[in-house]
Amino acid sequence: MNVHTTRFGTVEVDEQRVINLPAGLLGFSSYQRYTLLQPDEEGVFFWFQSLDAPELAFVVTDPSLWIPDYQATIRPEQMQDLGLERLDDAQIMVIVNRYGDALTTNLQGPIVINVRSGLAVQLVLAEKRWTTRHEIVRLEAGVQAASA
Repeated sequence: MNVHTTRFGTVEVDEQRVINLPAGLLGFSSYQRYTLLQPDEEGVFFWFQSLDAPELAFVVTDPSLWIPDYQATIRPEQMQDLGLERLDDAQIMVIVNRYGDALTTNLQGPIVINVRSGLAVQLVLAEKRWTTRHEIVRLEAGVQAASA
């Protein structure tokens, strides 16, 4: 399928790479279909691109690359809603933002994706251990960072 984006123009996306979030993301509940776009093969940042709104995309990353002990608790009913039989079938991504001169991640609102079905949900973790602005990269002066 062809997907129109404001950042990358028209891109070809395999139907099997469509991610469905029935509840949408927090603050964006009416947008429920996304895909992950990888700007380069070796990069650690992806674009979580809406398939319904060309201008809507979020920079995301795998939190385990930055915080080795990061864990998102998935309740049994959430696993059932996602059709997850095993945690190995779950991919966790977190949204990245620029905050001042740093890149931060929202560790309290991870996106959990069932890699087999493409079904996903954004969790809201109650654990105070994780923050919504966990710094992962300090930007040098003059460096421009893409923000969603």
